[in-house]
Amino acid sequence: MNKKQIDNATKSVWAGEKDYLVHGATQVPVVHSVAYNYNDIDEWFEVAIGKRKGHIYGRNTNPTVQSFEDKIKALEHAEAATSFSTGMAAISNSLLTVLKPGDRVVSIKDTYGGTNKIFSEFLPKLDIKVTLVETGNHEEMEAEINKGCKLVYLETPTNPTVKITDLSRITKVAKSVGALVFVDNTFATPINQNPLNYGVDLVIHSATKFLGGHADALGGVICGSKNLVHDVYHYREINGATMDPMAAYLILRGMKTLKLRVEKQQENALKVATFLSNHEKVEEVFYPGLETHTHHDIAKKQMNGFGGMLSFSLKGELDAVRQFLPRLEFAHRAANLGAVETTVGPARTTSHVENTPEERAALGIPEGLVRYSAGIEDIDDLIADLKQALDAIN
Repeated sequence: MNKKQIDNATKSVWAGEKDYLVHGATQVPVVHSVAYNYNDIDEWFEVAIGKRKGHIYGRNTNPTVQSFEDKIKALEHAEAATSFSTGMAAISNSLLTVLKPGDRVVSIKDTYGGTNKIFSEFLPKLDIKVTLVETGNHEEMEAEINKGCKLVYLETPTNPTVKITDLSRITKVAKSVGALVFVDNTFATPINQNPLNYGVDLVIHSATKFLGGHADALGGVICGSKNLVHDVYHYREINGATMDPMAAYLILRGMKTLKLRVEKQQENALKVATFLSNHEKVEEVFYPGLETHTHHDIAKKQMNGFGGMLSFSLKGELDAVRQFLPRLEFAHRAANLGAVETTVGPARTTSHVENTPEERAALGIPEGLVRYSAGIEDIDDLIADLKQALDAIN
C-alpha cells in the first residue's frame, strides 16, 4: 500500500514499530542499555561513523527512542526526525544549530514564553538579531523578511492566544530571500497540520503535550530533511539533551490514540468555545474554529481540524479568574496542555510565567487570559462545570 494513502489513525498505531519488535512482542520494548556491544571492531566503527545502522551510546541513539522518531517522521511526511529531552531543548538546539553571530531572525510576538525568552534574552547576547512582528500581520512580516534574514520562526496556532499564520504565504516569501522556515506544530499536531507540505524546513513539537497525551513524560522532537535534521542531531548529541528511553516508550504508547484523542479534544474545544462566546461573564474567546476568529479562513485552509486549545478573557480580568478557576471540578489547574484531562490556567502561571507583567502586556497577553486545553471528558459535563464556575463570579 502507498504510505501516503495510509490514514494517520493507522500510522499512529503502526508506524515506526516493526523494526523494533523482538521475541514476538507486540509492543516496542524499553531499552535501558547505555552502550551496545560489537565483537567485530570494523562493524563497530562503521556504525560509529554512520555507515551502518546500529547504536553505540545512549546519548547518541537508542532503539526505543528511534521507534518514536520513526513514528512522528511518518506522521509529518518527513525524511528524518530526531528527539530531545524536552520541547524547549528541541527549539533551542534547532536555533543554535543554524544561527551564528550576525544572523537575523524574523518571528512573531505570540510565541510560547520560553521561545520568546530565547529571542529576547539569549540570542541577542550572541549578536543574533531578532525582529518580532504582530502575529497575523502578514504584510508586516513579509516586509521584515524582505529586508533579509537567516530564519523565519513561526508558531501556528500560537500559545496561548491561538493566532494563525498563513504558512504557504510566509514560506514563499522566506524562500525568495533564502531564509529557512521553522514551525512549532505542537498545538496543531500532525493530525491537523503538516507544515512540511507547505515548504517549511523544520517542524518542531513538544512531545510532552498532545503527542504523549497523558501528562507523564517529557520530550521534544523535530522533523525535516535528512541533512538539516542530521545537523541538529549532531548539535544535540554533543550537547547532550537526549530523550530518555522510558519517556520515548510512554510517548509511543500515547501516540497510538493520537488521532482519537485529538478528534475528541477539538470536538469538545469547539463546543466549549461556542458556549463561552455566549456567556455574559466572558469578554472574548479565542479559537480558530470560530467563524469570528480573525484568521478562521486561513486555519480552515491549512488545517484538517482546529485543535483542542482555546483561550478566553473574563470580564473582571484577574479578580474574576481568581474566583473562576478554583470552582472548576473537571479541570486540572496546571502548567500543561494536550492531556486527556482538561487543563486550565492563566498565561501568567503557564505559557508565559517566565515573562514579567510588562513583557506579557507588550506581547498582547492580558493578565486575565485563561488558557483552556480541552480533554476527552463528556462535553455536557465540561459545559455544566464551566457554567457553574462562571455563574459564581461576583
